[in-house]
Amino acid sequence: MSFPDIRPRRLRRTPAIRRLVEETRLAPSELILPMFLKEGLTEPKPISSLPGVLQHSRESLRKAAAEAVAAGVGGIMLFGVPDNANKDETGSAGLDPDGILNVGIRDLKAELGDSTVIVGDLCIDEFTSHGHCGVLAPDGSVDNDATLKIYGEMAVAQADAGAHMVGPSGMMDGQVGVIRKALDAAGHQDVAVLAYSVKYAGAFYGPFREAVESTLQGDRRQYQQDPPNARDALREVDLDIAEGADIVMVKPALPYLDIIAAIRDRVTVPVAAYQVSGEYAMVEAAAANGWIDRERVILESLTSIKRAGAQITLTYWAAEAATLLRDRY
Repeated sequence: MSFPDIRPRRLRRTPAIRRLVEETRLAPSELILPMFLKEGLTEPKPISSLPGVLQHSRESLRKAAAEAVAAGVGGIMLFGVPDNANKDETGSAGLDPDGILNVGIRDLKAELGDSTVIVGDLCIDEFTSHGHCGVLAPDGSVDNDATLKIYGEMAVAQADAGAHMVGPSGMMDGQVGVIRKALDAAGHQDVAVLAYSVKYAGAFYGPFREAVESTLQGDRRQYQQDPPNARDALREVDLDIAEGADIVMVKPALPYLDIIAAIRDRVTVPVAAYQVSGEYAMVEAAAANGWIDRERVILESLTSIKRAGAQITLTYWAAEAATLLRDRY
């Protein structure tokens, strides 16, 4: 018996054929751009460990966000960076309607309306003098239940400012349920919860801490997840969905593609992933040294995240990637 001449390379021969048979195709509308708004700035300020990423003034934030949306980006995740003088033990500036984060959300809503998805970062670590994601007990540990009350108030403040979604990232037990109840009680039933359900206490966050001028002493291992553990991630996702999460997210992305894939097979809600600052910085550093093809690596890394199962990706390359994808297709 003879067999046909089987050559898989036939479907790789030209760019047009490769495009035709692509199994995983990125879309700009699936990308969310994280942005930083710094209190008191009149001009945008570069972040040394995140080349190309800025701490924005209010004016530059509005302009850059509008440009990203025009490029096709699907959403903006906003982080507020307060003046050190406005940090305290409980992160009260994060709840203040006139605090930098809520002011920024209002600015984005006024500039962009409903043309994109505005997501507020819901955590107090940028606003606390100690840099932790919750209030501290007398022994220095994070007080989970005392923190939950603050998270509920913070969610309402962001919704009042115009956020379409809130992104609780503090990894407190029960945070999604408390936030959902607080939003509903305040008449914000339509504001969605993008839950940081799986957030590992890894080593990829260093540049982000420069971006938000973190005052953290020590680490967050007592409440973020331990990198060797996979089943723990699935348990966290189940709990968040039971509490009312609309979207579940894995952070970081590339070191945890297996976790993204396992969650995608488990749940019916959208799955997101956060390509974090360390992932971005490594690529930018290698590209600056001429060691890699920067644009190809950007798209390859984002494609791998989607192929693993993430429908939504937060990435500092969102606006640039949207332009690259437009040119590609």
